[in-house]
Amino acid sequence: MTSEEKARLAATAAQELKANEVVVLDVQGQTQLADFFVICSGTSDVHIRAIADKIIEKLRENGIEKPRREGVQAARWVLLDYEDVVVHIFSAEEREYYNLESFWSGARVLELTEEARGQHEPAIA
Repeated sequence: MTSEEKARLAATAAQELKANEVVVLDVQGQTQLADFFVICSGTSDVHIRAIADKIIEKLRENGIEKPRREGVQAARWVLLDYEDVVVHIFSAEEREYYNLESFWSGARVLELTEEARGQHEPAIA
């Protein structure tokens, strides 16, 4: 599976749990941290953890091992590190504060369907 396919799969998994504003950034050539960042938001700590679990499950089903994880306990900014793909799952407040999309504004944004971007009513968790 390519890095882009892995990022798209993570984005789809996030959307399945109604993550808000799902974005995939192609940061290849801009950092050695990863090739792609998947960024999304959850509505509560429970929702954020559930999104993380869904992404881990979906990628594991496709043969991708568990990532390194940070922030799961506090669930304000959960980071899933798959080496070539890093998933950031934020609370709305943390996402606005850290504003990664602005920081990586030179990155190409992968086109996702409206559904995959999470353009829907906020989930209740």
